[in-house]
Amino acid sequence: MTATRSFIRPAWTPVTIALMIFGFILHPVLGLAMLAYIIWGDRLEGMSGDIREATDNLAAKFGRNGETASYRTSHAGGFQRTGNVAFDDWREAELKRLDDERRKLDEARAEFDEYVRELRRARDLEEFDSFRNNRGKNIDSDDDRGSVPNFS
Repeated sequence: MTATRSFIRPAWTPVTIALMIFGFILHPVLGLAMLAYIIWGDRLEGMSGDIREATDNLAAKFGRNGETASYRTSHAGGFQRTGNVAFDDWREAELKRLDDERRKLDEARAEFDEYVRELRRARDLEEFDSFRNNRGKNIDSDDDRGSVPNFS
Protein backbone atom coordinates (compact mmCIF):
# COMPACT_ATOMS: atom_id res chain seq x y z
CA MET A 1 0.00 0.00 0.00
CA THR A 2 1.45 3.38 -0.91
CA ALA A 3 1.49 6.35 1.41
CA THR A 4 -1.11 8.24 -0.63
CA ARG A 5 -3.68 5.43 -0.36
CA SER A 6 -3.24 4.61 3.32
CA PHE A 7 -5.65 5.96 5.93
CA ILE A 8 -2.92 6.79 8.41
CA ARG A 9 -0.35 8.92 6.67
CA PRO A 10 1.58 12.02 7.69
CA ALA A 11 -1.05 14.48 6.53
CA TRP A 12 -4.06 16.36 7.90
CA THR A 13 -6.70 13.76 7.06
CA PRO A 14 -9.88 13.12 9.06
CA VAL A 15 -8.47 9.80 10.31
CA THR A 16 -5.17 11.29 11.55
CA ILE A 17 -6.97 14.23 13.20
CA ALA A 18 -9.36 11.82 14.94
CA LEU A 19 -6.45 9.68 16.10
CA MET A 20 -4.65 12.77 17.40
CA ILE A 21 -7.72 13.87 19.39
CA PHE A 22 -8.27 10.35 20.70
CA GLY A 23 -4.58 10.23 21.65
CA PHE A 24 -4.89 13.48 23.62
CA ILE A 25 -7.93 12.04 25.41
CA LEU A 26 -6.08 8.86 26.41
CA HIS A 27 -2.77 10.49 27.28
CA PRO A 28 -1.19 13.77 26.17
CA VAL A 29 1.99 12.01 25.05
CA LEU A 30 0.02 9.90 22.56
CA GLY A 31 -1.63 12.99 21.15
CA LEU A 32 1.71 14.76 20.83
CA ALA A 33 3.19 11.70 19.14
CA MET A 34 0.38 11.69 16.58
CA LEU A 35 0.77 15.44 16.04
CA ALA A 36 4.50 14.95 15.46
CA TYR A 37 3.73 12.16 13.00
CA ILE A 38 1.30 14.38 11.10
CA ILE A 39 3.80 17.23 10.89
CA TRP A 40 7.12 15.38 10.39
CA GLY A 41 6.03 11.87 9.39
CA ASP A 42 6.92 12.33 5.73
CA ARG A 43 10.57 12.61 6.80
CA LEU A 44 10.47 9.28 8.66
CA GLU A 45 10.64 7.18 5.50
CA GLY A 46 13.77 8.96 4.31
CA MET A 47 15.26 8.90 7.79
CA SER A 48 14.68 5.16 8.15
CA GLY A 49 16.37 4.64 4.81
CA ASP A 50 19.34 6.74 6.00
CA ILE A 51 19.55 4.75 9.24
CA ARG A 52 19.35 1.46 7.34
CA GLU A 53 22.09 2.58 4.96
CA ALA A 54 24.35 3.69 7.83
CA THR A 55 23.95 0.40 9.69
CA ASP A 56 24.54 -1.58 6.49
CA ASN A 57 27.74 0.39 5.88
CA LEU A 58 28.87 -0.23 9.45
CA ALA A 59 28.09 -3.93 9.15
CA ALA A 60 29.98 -4.09 5.86
CA LYS A 61 32.96 -2.32 7.42
CA PHE A 62 33.19 -4.78 10.31
CA GLY A 63 32.59 -8.47 9.99
CA ARG A 64 30.70 -10.62 12.44
CA ASN A 65 33.75 -11.21 14.66
CA GLY A 66 35.20 -7.71 14.52
CA GLU A 67 37.36 -8.46 11.50
CA THR A 68 37.46 -5.78 8.85
CA ALA A 69 35.38 -6.40 5.76
CA SER A 70 38.34 -6.25 3.40
CA TYR A 71 39.33 -9.69 4.68
CA ARG A 72 35.86 -11.18 4.52
CA THR A 73 33.68 -12.09 1.59
CA SER A 74 30.01 -11.94 0.92
CA HIS A 75 29.94 -15.70 0.33
CA ALA A 76 30.72 -18.34 2.89
CA GLY A 77 33.26 -20.17 0.73
CA GLY A 78 36.33 -18.19 1.67
CA PHE A 79 38.12 -15.00 0.80
CA GLN A 80 37.93 -12.83 -2.26
CA ARG A 81 40.66 -13.27 -4.79
CA THR A 82 42.71 -10.16 -5.57
CA GLY A 83 43.75 -11.22 -9.05
CA ASN A 84 47.40 -11.62 -8.02
CA VAL A 85 47.89 -15.38 -7.89
CA ALA A 86 51.14 -15.23 -5.92
CA PHE A 87 49.63 -12.97 -3.26
CA ASP A 88 46.45 -15.04 -3.03
CA ASP A 89 48.49 -18.26 -2.61
CA TRP A 90 50.69 -16.65 0.05
CA ARG A 91 47.64 -15.31 1.89
CA GLU A 92 45.93 -18.71 1.85
CA ALA A 93 49.09 -20.38 3.18
CA GLU A 94 49.44 -17.76 5.95
CA LEU A 95 45.78 -18.08 6.90
CA LYS A 96 46.11 -21.86 7.04
CA ARG A 97 49.22 -21.50 9.22
CA LEU A 98 47.37 -19.09 11.51
CA ASP A 99 44.41 -21.47 11.73
CA ASP A 100 46.80 -24.28 12.73
CA GLU A 101 48.40 -22.03 15.38
CA ARG A 102 44.97 -21.08 16.71
CA ARG A 103 43.99 -24.74 16.89
CA LYS A 104 47.21 -25.54 18.81
CA LEU A 105 46.58 -22.64 21.18
CA ASP A 106 43.01 -23.78 21.75
CA GLU A 107 44.23 -27.31 22.52
CA ALA A 108 46.86 -25.96 24.92
CA ARG A 109 44.22 -23.83 26.61
CA ALA A 110 41.93 -26.82 27.00
CA GLU A 111 44.80 -28.86 28.51
CA PHE A 112 45.65 -26.04 30.91
CA ASP A 113 42.01 -25.64 31.92
CA GLU A 114 41.87 -29.37 32.67
CA TYR A 115 45.11 -29.12 34.70
CA VAL A 116 43.71 -26.21 36.73
CA ARG A 117 40.47 -28.13 37.32
CA GLU A 118 42.45 -31.10 38.63
CA LEU A 119 44.51 -28.82 40.89
CA ARG A 120 41.34 -27.28 42.30
CA ARG A 121 39.84 -30.71 42.78
CA ALA A 122 42.94 -31.91 44.63
CA ARG A 123 42.99 -28.78 46.80
CA ASP A 124 39.29 -29.11 47.55
CA LEU A 125 39.75 -32.77 48.43
CA GLU A 126 42.67 -31.90 50.72
CA GLU A 127 40.64 -29.17 52.45
CA PHE A 128 37.67 -31.49 52.84
CA ASP A 129 39.83 -34.26 54.29
CA SER A 130 41.36 -31.76 56.70
CA PHE A 131 37.86 -30.62 57.71
CA ARG A 132 36.73 -34.19 58.30
CA ASN A 133 39.84 -34.98 60.34
CA ASN A 134 39.44 -31.84 62.47
CA ARG A 135 35.74 -32.48 62.90
CA GLY A 136 36.45 -36.02 63.99
CA LYS A 137 39.00 -34.82 66.57
CA ASN A 138 36.53 -32.22 67.88
CA ILE A 139 33.82 -34.83 68.30
CA ASP A 140 36.22 -37.20 70.08
CA SER A 141 37.55 -34.45 72.36
CA ASP A 142 33.98 -33.42 73.26
CA ASP A 143 33.23 -36.99 74.32
CA ASP A 144 36.43 -37.16 76.42
CA ARG A 145 35.57 -33.98 78.32
CA GLY A 146 32.17 -35.29 79.18
CA SER A 147 30.37 -32.32 77.72
CA VAL A 148 27.48 -34.57 76.84
CA PRO A 149 25.69 -35.56 80.05
CA ASN A 150 24.94 -39.20 80.55
CA PHE A 151 21.46 -39.61 82.12
CA SER A 152 21.29 -43.38 82.18
